[in-house]
Amino acid sequence: MNRRIAFRNARLIDPASGLDVKGGLLVENGRIADIGPRLFNDADPSDPEIINCHGLVLAPGLIDCRVFTGEPGAEHRESLESASAAAAAGGVTSMIVMPNTDPVIDEPSLVDFLMRRAAATAKVRVLPTAALTRGLLGETMTEIGMLQEAGAVAFTDGDRTVANARVLRRALSYASTFNALVIAHAEDPELVLNTSATEGEFATRLGLPSSPSMAESLIVERDIRLVELTGARYHFGQISTRASLEAIAAAKARGLPITCGVSANHLSLNELDVGAYYTFRKLSPPLRSEADRAAMAEGVASGLIDVIVSSHEPQGADTKRQPFASAAAGAVGLETLLPAALAVMHDGRASLMHLLGALTTAPARIFGLPTGTLAKGAPADLVLIDTDEPFVVDAEKLHSRARNTAFEGRKFSGRAQKTFVGGECVFDRAR
Repeated sequence: MNRRIAFRNARLIDPASGLDVKGGLLVENGRIADIGPRLFNDADPSDPEIINCHGLVLAPGLIDCRVFTGEPGAEHRESLESASAAAAAGGVTSMIVMPNTDPVIDEPSLVDFLMRRAAATAKVRVLPTAALTRGLLGETMTEIGMLQEAGAVAFTDGDRTVANARVLRRALSYASTFNALVIAHAEDPELVLNTSATEGEFATRLGLPSSPSMAESLIVERDIRLVELTGARYHFGQISTRASLEAIAAAKARGLPITCGVSANHLSLNELDVGAYYTFRKLSPPLRSEADRAAMAEGVASGLIDVIVSSHEPQGADTKRQPFASAAAGAVGLETLLPAALAVMHDGRASLMHLLGALTTAPARIFGLPTGTLAKGAPADLVLIDTDEPFVVDAEKLHSRARNTAFEGRKFSGRAQKTFVGGECVFDRAR
């Protein structure tokens, strides 16, 4: 590709450098060639394509660190192609996909397949993770070195917790020799077995089988000790309770290589939003108390929570249109990630710069990616954002193959208008 694209009249925000100015940006051959205030409206006859941003925010494309798809094995729920279309519509230019597929991504050949399939069908960058244990069974660790060489950016059992501390310790020790990142799902499997809500008055009133919120912090504290023992880089994919946040804050204060994320769902919703057994809000972990939800917002605002994720988990109507206790957990979220994050800004809890950092710079740093910045020479992965556009979430208008959004009918302000990957426009809301 040999193209020049000039973005004019933009509000440039780059959390990696702290840049927040009115200006312009020039793209050449899929990379950022120049940026700054002097390019605000300085038309150049050599620019064959000029995009007037009309004062909207031009920022690095979002990086979503926790995305489940159905490919391979369950493409009827979500394929890489449909997930990438949803990502592009949400301003996400890179999605890190979990290995919970059929077959499980636990062999180098399957990592290679996923990368080739994504290159052929996806609109955005797809970065595969590989299973930490074979078959996600929590019994035998995978060949981390070979999987990393094949292209896996991290190692995780996705939405499953490695219950056996001996197995996890060995896996962490092995991962540390390759400086590989391990992603955890923190829920004690026995405490949450056959439950669907957070233990408390609300779950009791609904008559739902429930588990204590301590089921999360118990695993968080155990895993922190194992990180202390092994020195492995560790990322809690999503946390949802104040107790977990406090444990991670203490671990960070001790200098341990630990990071964490929160899902847009747990940042915006609490257990009362389940209402009259609304299964689209049945999640794993389940929605928490308002006090815990507020703690998540505080964690994002303070920087203790490093990243915000969609935790995109498509489910078919047959698995959601069931009694609450029997319904599958999970919600789609690639298109609502940015609006839910912007709600924290509109509430006055955090600045736009800070929130975009949790969606771009921080994920790029944690996963070692060259994206997430507007620096010269970086890939031209960009999103044009109207931070104030009001809209109501309509499941039927989502680009995902699944429709199980937790935000149906929710009013938001702000969303992506255009998305670019390597300088190519992959989404334009005006079209």
